Amino acid sequence: MLKVAIVGIGTISYIHQWAIEQSTDGELVAVCDIKPSVKANYPDLPFYEDVDELLENEELDVVHICLPHDLHVPIAKKCVKSGVNVFLEKPVGVSLEESEELNQLIKEHPEVKVAVSFQNRYNKTSIELKKLLTEGSPDYEVGKIKAVKGIVTWFRPESYYEAESWRGTWANAGGGTISNQSIHTIDLMQWFAGESVVSCRGQLMNLLDYDIEVEDTAVGRYEFENDINGLYFATNAYEVNSSVELEVITTRVRFLIKNNMLYVFDEEGYEGHLIVEDEVFPGSKSYYGLGHKHCIDSFYKSIINDVEDYIHVEEALPSMEMIELLKKSTETGQKVHLKEL
Repeated sequence: MLKVAIVGIGTISYIHQWAIEQSTDGELVAVCDIKPSVKANYPDLPFYEDVDELLENEELDVVHICLPHDLHVPIAKKCVKSGVNVFLEKPVGVSLEESEELNQLIKEHPEVKVAVSFQNRYNKTSIELKKLLTEGSPDYEVGKIKAVKGIVTWFRPESYYEAESWRGTWANAGGGTISNQSIHTIDLMQWFAGESVVSCRGQLMNLLDYDIEVEDTAVGRYEFENDINGLYFATNAYEVNSSVELEVITTRVRFLIKNNMLYVFDEEGYEGHLIVEDEVFPGSKSYYGLGHKHCIDSFYKSIINDVEDYIHVEEALPSMEMIELLKKSTETGQKVHLKEL
């Protein structure tokens, strides 16, 4: 049984805790947070306010990092240097540069595994669409990928940023919706495209009159290798959290993921057929799906069996590249190529 600790007890940590409790391979043995008040929620577990003390006093196999974004890379580095495996919440970091630094450190410590929580790749809809795009279908010709599209229209009240002030700053969050809400959509766009991103022209903006530094809305047109185009739109300025939409256009069909269901449409785009539906996480955060559980289970088994069946930091770098391109395009007002970063 793997000995597991969670560092950072906030909104997302409870999803991790639930997944750990469901696991047959891991056991939560300690928690760490700078807020002493959190300790009361864990009366039967060792509680630490300092990560160094946690790593020094506990014999851990895995640390789950559920901290503000600017602490992801620094704390992950501490764990890697201590020989402890890491399950890292998205994004990798607040910038492409520091994410690449972490990736380099991991290469220098091959005995340690670091997984990034892009759990939506583990949704049934995502798995099936990726399989169809790479292996084809026995029932119809899939064709060559021409374009991918990702749309996220959600809402966050100003109190969301006031509750955790780091969410509204570039230094601590690295972005608004691009880093917090829609980075999973960015990741899936490049994963489905199956090619490296080449360039982007887009804009980060604010549609709400909140007292925050980061954007609440983002739009971008990406170019991937092999002439694949990508269109991305995300906002926290809608009224509700509408279903995320992911679409892939090929030379023969159109695939659409919406409302946790994957559809395929004919060449004309009219006759739709339901392929598969996601499992849904119980409760108000139903849009999470059960991806966290599957993502964490896969990582634990990779540690136990010493295999590579998890999302490496290197695999998560394209999402950071796409974010960095969008930031640079906003600054310059021009199309920016990856080679220019």
